[in-house]
Amino acid sequence: MADDSRGRGGFGRGRGRGRGRGRGAGKPRESEKWTPVTKLGRLVAEGKINSLEEIFLYSIPVKEAEIIDHFLGGKLNDEVMKIMPVQKQSSAGQRTRFKAFVAVGDGNGHLGLGVKCASEVATAIRGAITIAKLNVVPVRRGFWGRMSGLPHTIPTKVTGKCGSVSVRLIPAPRGTGLVSSPVGKKLLTMAGVRDVYTSTRGHSRTMGNFIKALYEALGKTYGYLTPDLWAEQPLGASPFQEHTDFLAKKKVY
Repeated sequence: MADDSRGRGGFGRGRGRGRGRGRGAGKPRESEKWTPVTKLGRLVAEGKINSLEEIFLYSIPVKEAEIIDHFLGGKLNDEVMKIMPVQKQSSAGQRTRFKAFVAVGDGNGHLGLGVKCASEVATAIRGAITIAKLNVVPVRRGFWGRMSGLPHTIPTKVTGKCGSVSVRLIPAPRGTGLVSSPVGKKLLTMAGVRDVYTSTRGHSRTMGNFIKALYEALGKTYGYLTPDLWAEQPLGASPFQEHTDFLAKKKVY
């Protein structure tokens, strides 16, 4: 009689493939805690900086996407604008990769755009979302005509350019809506703009350049000094100077 200890079919005990048999299977997955690696990240994690506008005020570069998640986590929406294949000729033939354009925004004056190329679509989208968070810029909104109610349009005419595509944004009266292409409407809605006219020149069918030009134009809204910003406002010490003693301490994780 054959040895019964060999299990089903005579091929051992059969523990090689089943659920709950591998390493770590069945254990609850713990949520990964963010460990900041930059000075700005340390200040944000400790609550020394209370808003994203404080970072923009001192033009501090953001190097960690978790900083944006900390301030805009629940409000931030991402949208895949375009996925296109790109090819490179190599000695073994053509190598195809995928290029993803992703925009993120909270619909309240913050917009980011990320472009990432990877061999797989999912990897390209994930990388583009991270880059878009690092590229979040403030979008200034204003009024057309009388200043009543909430800001609904852009304060001035602004222009952005990428390649041959030039996009011009023009303030519009309340109730006009977004006079733009479907892709432009998505970006403007994510930026929190409700009424605007757009004028485009160049080969705007190249959607990648069109998106970049529109993003550049929205990023210029804070670059124009309107009369209501002429008053002098004293600029205090930057967060790095204010919290020098805290940053000097070496924290062991």
